[in-house]
Amino acid sequence: MRSRDGNVGAGMDNLPLIQRAFASLPATVTAFFFRADSACYDARVLKWLADPHRLGGPTGPIGFTISADMTEALHAVCAAVPEAAWAFCEERPDETITCTEVEFTPGDWPKTAWPLRYLAVRFQKKQGQLFASGGATKYLAVVSNRWDLPVAALLRWHWQKAGTIELVHDVTKNELGAAVPPCGRFGANAAWYRLSLLTYNVLSALKSLALPASLSAARPKRLRFTLFTLAGRLVSRAGRLRLRVSAAAERLAGLIAARQQLALLAQALPAG
Repeated sequence: MRSRDGNVGAGMDNLPLIQRAFASLPATVTAFFFRADSACYDARVLKWLADPHRLGGPTGPIGFTISADMTEALHAVCAAVPEAAWAFCEERPDETITCTEVEFTPGDWPKTAWPLRYLAVRFQKKQGQLFASGGATKYLAVVSNRWDLPVAALLRWHWQKAGTIELVHDVTKNELGAAVPPCGRFGANAAWYRLSLLTYNVLSALKSLALPASLSAARPKRLRFTLFTLAGRLVSRAGRLRLRVSAAAERLAGLIAARQQLALLAQALPAG
């Protein structure tokens, strides 16, 4: 399907913040990517990210995915996709997700610019269930400049960002202490919240880089009882101190593998 839309978001001025973020990256970073929700679906942001000769940022490609505003024109394009064009993406307890690629161009997108890729996502409720709007089908869309991945794989990559920021707030506030400032001083409370976010980032890196796949979605409470506070007994024998842990051998093997992976990552870090 092909369409042009004259309304591309221009709400908050996110571009200066995005430029500062890229400018703060160390020189060792040579590949650049960006994922965001619809708050960044802004013509200035899209043009800046898509331009390999952008001002105020790194030159070369920045692979991005951004959730698109579901305007009337874009919704019409998604709804007009024939059934045979939809491909299975994911099965959830209460809905089925299918996806496809649609041809859609923002109204003020330069004709000489690199074309954007629009991904349509269709959510269909199971029989007897409806969305809050009263319908059984809902459409979302993602815009990207990446053509190296199939639609479903690119969507999963997009969804691997921090997720909805509400989930991050939930974890940091209710499981990492961010909701309980230590005192009445603004500076101290800001430092406390920063420590909470650093902890969240460290745990996220730990799950993605070292822990087994079964813990990829584990929240801090589960990690605490599964990983950090295992019951054990210290035993001294033959001049050596040993730790006996009452857990299955497979579980111990996974933890040992995680420690070895972390050790390899530490060795790979540049000195200083």
